Amino acid sequence: MTDYSFFRFSYALFALFALCLNVQADINVNDDLILEEGFPEYLSEFGFFVDNKKQIPAKNVIPYELISSLFSDYTKKNRFVYVPESSRAKYKADTTYQFPLGSALVKTFYYIKNEQQKNSEKQLLETRLLLRKPDGWHAASYAWNDGQDEAKLKIAGTTINTSWIDRDGERRDVRYRVPNKNQCQECHEANKQIIPIGPKARNLNKNIFYPDSGKKINQLTYWLDNGIIDSYPKVLDRVVDWQDSTKNLNARARSYLAINCGHCHSPVGNAASSALYLEFTEKRSIHLGIKKKPVAAGRGSGNKLYSIAPGDPAESIMLYRMQSVDPGVMMPESGRSLIHKEGVNLIEEWILSL
Repeated sequence: MTDYSFFRFSYALFALFALCLNVQADINVNDDLILEEGFPEYLSEFGFFVDNKKQIPAKNVIPYELISSLFSDYTKKNRFVYVPESSRAKYKADTTYQFPLGSALVKTFYYIKNEQQKNSEKQLLETRLLLRKPDGWHAASYAWNDGQDEAKLKIAGTTINTSWIDRDGERRDVRYRVPNKNQCQECHEANKQIIPIGPKARNLNKNIFYPDSGKKINQLTYWLDNGIIDSYPKVLDRVVDWQDSTKNLNARARSYLAINCGHCHSPVGNAASSALYLEFTEKRSIHLGIKKKPVAAGRGSGNKLYSIAPGDPAESIMLYRMQSVDPGVMMPESGRSLIHKEGVNLIEEWILSL
């Protein structure tokens, strides 16, 4: 089951019901609230959803997917974008779209309670918002209640102790962490300003199902036709889905590192001083970590010499830190409490191939 299977089914039923009654869901986003200083106590005040629990978006709130997405303790994610009418996000090479004032990026994290069951219930955990206010982007997290019909602002963050059954039938327990405001900034900061991470043209260049059209359409085409973006290039350095084993190993590994690490490990990110740059467009082997000695990893180096020791995963700092859950060693240092075994296996295989 994909992240959006349940959403698509619910949305389609809702659309059919509305059509039969010859009515239209005309719930509008509260534009004034997006622009106001601070955040309201409850997520529903924004009007992003017609139905909170089913995650059915309101008018002009558009679902989207990334080709490769960030690991967050095996959660699934529903992503939505909102751009005010008569405004468009501007394309900028090698970074995310430049969204206009009043835009919103909405991301709900959830678990499928039993991944072995086709129509298993979801547990909504949190919805994170990035809002484009007059002085720049601002981030906030909303944690969902037990009834799954409302989410409350958590400026200081919170911990959700929960579990789910994975696709192998194993019960997985997790202390899922809803980040506080400063933790949001750790990943989303570049040049001392908060910015989005995922919606780059190359990471959106895929077909997804749109209920209003009843078919799959390339997201960039759909966004352009519906006035969300101003343009996109005809030729893109397209990332790949790192989970797709039919794709080139190097492309998979680079795509994985780009989305999970590249926002901090870049010349403008929080890890700029490390000189370890993991963006998808980085070409210099030393900055990718190959035979690169750490700048200031401390005990995070595990007494290993290089970020990546070609052909030797066991002597590579990168893999050592990915395999740790020690707060003083692990990478990424926030946003996870579990080891991503599939990601570890991918990077191990990649290092072996170098």
